[in-house]
Order: sequence, then C-alpha cells, then structure tokens
Amino acid sequence: MSGKETFHGTTILLVQRGGKVVLAGDGQVTFGDTVIKQRARKIRRVYNGKVLVGFAGATADAFALVARLETKLEQFQGNLNRAAVELAQEWRTDRALRHLEAFLLATDGKNVYMLSGTGDVIEPDDGLLAVGSGGVYALAAARALMRNSKLPARKIAEESLRIAGEICIFTNGEITVDEI
Repeated sequence: MSGKETFHGTTILLVQRGGKVVLAGDGQVTFGDTVIKQRARKIRRVYNGKVLVGFAGATADAFALVARLETKLEQFQGNLNRAAVELAQEWRTDRALRHLEAFLLATDGKNVYMLSGTGDVIEPDDGLLAVGSGGVYALAAARALMRNSKLPARKIAEESLRIAGEICIFTNGEITVDEI
C-alpha cells in the first residue's frame, strides 16, 4: 500500500415506515484496496439510548462528531432538532471541525436527519436517508421496496443493504440493524 491510501467502506441506511425508524450499516472497512475489518459497528445509541446515530466517513472524525452530538443532546435536554442544528452550525463555522470528513444520520424515532460538514441538516421527504460508499445503491433499493412492497422498515433496511453489498465493493454483508 502506498502512503496515500485512505479508509473507505461504509453504507448506512435509515428507513422510516409504520411508526418505526431503522438504521442499518454494513461492517466493512477498507484501506486502499485491502479489507482490514469485516464487522465494524457504525450504528450507535446515544443520549441514554434514546437517539440512534449512524456514521460514514473517517472513523475518528465520525466518533468526534457523535460525541459532540451527544453533548448537544445533553445541553438541549434530548431535543434532537435543536442539537442537530447547533452541531451543524458549529461544524460549519469551527475551524477545526470544518475539516472533519464524516456524515451522520440521526433519529429519535420521530425526527430523522442527515448532518454534513457543510452545515446541512437534511430531513427526507420519503423517510429514507443513506450515506457512504454504497449509500446510493442502498437508497435506490430502499425506494423501490418502499414503493412496491408492504415490507416493514427493518426488512427494507436489511434487504437494501444486501443489495448494496452485491454492487459496491466497499460494502459487505455483515449488517448491523437497530430500531427505535
């Protein structure tokens, strides 16, 4: 491996359906063209288990952002909307945070958001969000399943991640799923 290799390999999908919100993520981490981990956990519960977070991007950056989101949740008594907006503003304007390379998907079971380093706090129209190298594949599969089946959120998330794993070389079949 050359010294210019980067870590890749995450697919995180959020599916909201039937009063449930599911976050699913694959477990693969690659360094350049080498798989270095099969079972990474990229889905976490924070704020006393009341908020689910999934992350994609540079792992250390993602962990730093998850910790900051949890701090904001504590500051705003679990108000995910307020915590997400405050974190996104800080992320966009803080000189050190601005260089973090990660995306977060977060939900408290009612609200669902994607947070980015450009200060975006995105709430989907259709209850679906995806990030990471296989995110577009998982999102396409989830949209098709939402439109053409009555499957519950968990099954849609699992099947969509499997499909993404069949297409994206940075996504594997070691799927972690959590529901709120």
